[in-house]
Amino acid sequence: MGGASVWPYKSTSRNRGLVLLALGVVKVATAEQLRQLVLPGTADVQTVRNVCKDLRSVGLVESVGRTSFVSPSGRPVWRDLWNLTPAGLASAATELGRPVKEIGGTARDAAKAGAPHALAVTDTIDAFCQSPPQPTKPIARRTTPVPAPVRELSARPAGLGQLRGWETEVPLPVSGTFTTPARGSLRADAVLTAPEAGVPVLFVEVDNHTEPDAVVAWKIESYRRFFQRTTKDHRGRDVPFWQSLWDDSGRDGYPPLALVFAKDGVSPEARMNRMKKIRDLSTACWQGSWHSGSVYDDTVKDGYRNYTGTIPVLATTLAQLRRRGPYGPVWWRYGHPGWETLQDALDNPEDVRGYRHREEQRRTEHAAKEEREH
Repeated sequence: MGGASVWPYKSTSRNRGLVLLALGVVKVATAEQLRQLVLPGTADVQTVRNVCKDLRSVGLVESVGRTSFVSPSGRPVWRDLWNLTPAGLASAATELGRPVKEIGGTARDAAKAGAPHALAVTDTIDAFCQSPPQPTKPIARRTTPVPAPVRELSARPAGLGQLRGWETEVPLPVSGTFTTPARGSLRADAVLTAPEAGVPVLFVEVDNHTEPDAVVAWKIESYRRFFQRTTKDHRGRDVPFWQSLWDDSGRDGYPPLALVFAKDGVSPEARMNRMKKIRDLSTACWQGSWHSGSVYDDTVKDGYRNYTGTIPVLATTLAQLRRRGPYGPVWWRYGHPGWETLQDALDNPEDVRGYRHREEQRRTEHAAKEEREH
């Protein structure tokens, strides 16, 4: 990207590449968010601000909007928003190793409007990734004869996936194509592919409490309509359309959908009531059908639930996700009794596998009882 004289704020090539990569994924962010995503080990946020200013000096990023929040003292604090320019999109695509057309737009209009929802999506991706702080090499200064003390880096919970595995504003065409979806098609807030972590694909919707419960439930139904769509393979057979981009997990049902409730200042009771209302309005999408099985006596009534054609819907809050990480017991899967780890939430203990296991146990116990009686 040119010689040292090009960069008036003295940013490094590595840091510039990381910030371009992050903006290629999340589209718009504050310097504080970019620091959390890719440079959490830096001493302060000024390092990232200098990176953004250097990238702005060569026309790769811009700051056309601001956001604000209320500090603990009650005063508003303003932050600049950074987004890519068209030239920056091309550079970010190179960092990500993706075609430009696959990484979306510049988010300029969203940044001008303050981008509240996009910033919540950025916070959510950071809470999933939990990028571990890495110590940075201190810059030698002539006026500092004694080396600076080693900084204590705060630990973070284990993260899920890599930043490169994320995409935002992903079209889910109920008809048409991924590049030209038909009207009525939904866009996923974010999609994670992390097969190395056992998650072939995870769809994420971030809720800021700005839409009615019924609208969020409608989005879940739109996901199901997208997953139900089929296409022809090279042999002329019907195959799921979504599998043309993403791998199947091998579990019953469609890919999982994570609902992340991100709004601050909402009471636990109000948030739980919203979760429950959305659950009740979307029951047909996640519940599955119950099938009664065989019984050995009047006291044993068992069966299994068929999850074919259903979506595992996992609800959580951004605060929990930040504090305990995506592997913590922060997930409430609709239909399960309480908070679980991600592995347990993705499991289907009521499906036919669990039923067959219980049946085998009952057969063994029944045979042992008959042997004793004999």
